[in-house]
Amino acid sequence: MNEHHQILIIGGGNAGISVAAQLLRRNSKLDIAIVEPSDKHYYQPGWTLVGGGVFNINDTVRNEADYIPPQVKWIKDGADKFEPEKNLIITKSGEQITYNFLIVCCGAQLNWNAVKGLSEALGKNGVCSIYRFDIAPYTYECIKNFTGGKVVFTQPAGFNKCGGAPQKIMYLAADNFRKRGILEKSDISFFTGKPGLLRVKEINEVLLKVVKRYGIRVTYQATLIEVRSKTREAVFEVIKGDGKEQVTAQYDMLHVSPLASAPDFIKNSPLAVKDDPFGWVDINRDTLQHNRYKNVFSLGDVSNAGDTKTGAAVHKQAPVVVKNLLAAIERKSLTELPDKYNGYTSCPLITGYGKIVLAEFDHDNKFLPTFPLDPTKERYSMWLLIRYLMPWFYWNRILKGKS
Repeated sequence: MNEHHQILIIGGGNAGISVAAQLLRRNSKLDIAIVEPSDKHYYQPGWTLVGGGVFNINDTVRNEADYIPPQVKWIKDGADKFEPEKNLIITKSGEQITYNFLIVCCGAQLNWNAVKGLSEALGKNGVCSIYRFDIAPYTYECIKNFTGGKVVFTQPAGFNKCGGAPQKIMYLAADNFRKRGILEKSDISFFTGKPGLLRVKEINEVLLKVVKRYGIRVTYQATLIEVRSKTREAVFEVIKGDGKEQVTAQYDMLHVSPLASAPDFIKNSPLAVKDDPFGWVDINRDTLQHNRYKNVFSLGDVSNAGDTKTGAAVHKQAPVVVKNLLAAIERKSLTELPDKYNGYTSCPLITGYGKIVLAEFDHDNKFLPTFPLDPTKERYSMWLLIRYLMPWFYWNRILKGKS
């Protein structure tokens, strides 16, 4: 069965549903369809707090059907192939769908298999991650049952969803150990592929103090390449000057943050940035319009809008896509529009239970604090915001296009 829609959205996550809802609030007569195979919708920022024992994992998932706007056609299928010259997509079931305008926001793919031995090791024998719904609770099991020894946290050199999350769960673990009186018995190491803790200077300086407070040893420009679960060893490739060397770390607990890329069906499509191994959708990062196909827009983790793969970025990108797509429908030039995405994102860096430093910045790593408080201070008020207000705000405002 073939069908046609004025606006076709690929992905029914935060970006897809919030954009659909905002579009309908601007024009209720729009013909919109969402291609999304999953029955469930996840509040993924909550998984860090699941790993820290603060949230119940079941509170982070709801039925997808309850949040897709009733005026939107839900095509419960996955996208498989794109033929943008024909304004056509082909779904995994073989259905052909044409469109006037396409919005691609299907999220990122987590590449667990990029690390040798990781997929087999996950979820048992102390190997955990907050990046999967089924394994996030095991992360807290590892933390609360830890009695001392070697703990290793990782972050890839390339893209990962929510760049601050690998540190958030590390600081929660360290604070848990402190509260239970075993921090001095805990040898905590952080192997990050990045050259610093955070690319915003003001916040990086704060995090260096947090790391020192917990006695965490940091190795920069270190990429996890293998997990040897039988011997409880994590193998890293570390950049040293002009060369590289392998470093092996023993662990009793290992938390892994996986490398992210565009899903394979995007990476292998004409929509992707040419010759980019990550395969992000090739857009103008200001207007979020595709650089080659002008009736295609993209936002969220799958887009080439920067390396800030966060819900906060989506929140700022969605109104830009809505405004610019509506302008494109009216055949207005997007180059004349004042409303552009400046790369804003925010990362509420949890530095312990009841403590958060809020990092807000743009494409150029310029610090952009929006609260009338010193943003370099760890604050309980920000903890209350993330712990209580943001989940309610997500389900009741953002997904309904009201913010």
